Amino acid sequence: MKIKLIYIGKTSKKFLIEGENEYFDRIKHYISLDRIEIQDIKNQKSLNFEQIKKSEGEKFLEKISKDDLVYLLDDKGKQFSSKGLSEFLQAQFLSSNKSLVFLIGGAFGFSDEVYNRATGKISLSLLTFSHQMVRMIFLEQIYRALTILKGEKYHHE
Repeated sequence: MKIKLIYIGKTSKKFLIEGENEYFDRIKHYISLDRIEIQDIKNQKSLNFEQIKKSEGEKFLEKISKDDLVYLLDDKGKQFSSKGLSEFLQAQFLSSNKSLVFLIGGAFGFSDEVYNRATGKISLSLLTFSHQMVRMIFLEQIYRALTILKGEKYHHE
């Protein structure tokens, strides 16, 4: 199984870019992972929130195949412990050979079309993080989950 992380916009902070790259490199030792960056919508100032979400949604849907398992990182999604996330990933790996796709939306969330296409939703926390920070945090959690599955000593309980 392959994991794809698809997100809107560039990461602008150097420390976040370094963190993303660190965990991306670590994850590649365990599983195939693609990061797909979708460019920010142009002329956002002339659009309302719904128009922005719709435009972003169209771009997301272009990057997803009909067979992909698609999970949205969404504040209303299911919350996992790190061990719970590892169990969720293992269940996905064992039950399907489809790509496992995680979407990180823009500042205004996802369009209805993206919600309708999603297999499920995952929340990292009740706290709000910037979308750029979510990328690094989620990559670290994927890495942590993979080390838990391998019985390695990265995670301590």
